[in-house]
Amino acid sequence: MVRMLGFYLLVFIILLSHSITYALPAKDIKVVLDREYYQVTQGLLRNAKKSIHMMMFEASFYAKHPKSPSNILIGELISARKRGIKVEVILETSDRGDRATERNKLTGQMLSKEGVEVIYDPLFVTTHAKLIIIDGRISLLGSTNWTYHSLTSNHEVGVLIESDEVARALRYYFDRVKTSGHR
Repeated sequence: MVRMLGFYLLVFIILLSHSITYALPAKDIKVVLDREYYQVTQGLLRNAKKSIHMMMFEASFYAKHPKSPSNILIGELISARKRGIKVEVILETSDRGDRATERNKLTGQMLSKEGVEVIYDPLFVTTHAKLIIIDGRISLLGSTNWTYHSLTSNHEVGVLIESDEVARALRYYFDRVKTSGHR
């Protein structure tokens, strides 16, 4: 009896500790591989009509390489903001002085100067997500950082999802992370 009660208690604790997973409807889903990411992302940013919400582990601007793919995508965020699009970006930071933090702070300063709302995640949590939500209906998520190697030579995979419901769920997540961050 005690063993059985212990077993049920363990199962109950495990079930409570995991988030509920559920399916959401999607109009269209596309797999985005390797170098396709750059083209797809550039098109999404250029065609945004209302909003861009981005969460990124590393977004690198290379001053010595102005035509690098990540510089161009960062420029697309700035161009979107100048067109009147609401652009919010969450970037990873830590207190370890690592490369991603240094690059993200440089990129964040550049974006902020141009009117993009930049939020840095809390120092005690690593934001490893790579997520873009366009106009509250299109979501792109995957493994690709905005770095030279990620955009030009790494094997990377992403998923482009057209779904109001998926975008809404991811935006809820974005907003949760945003409220825990700092400017």
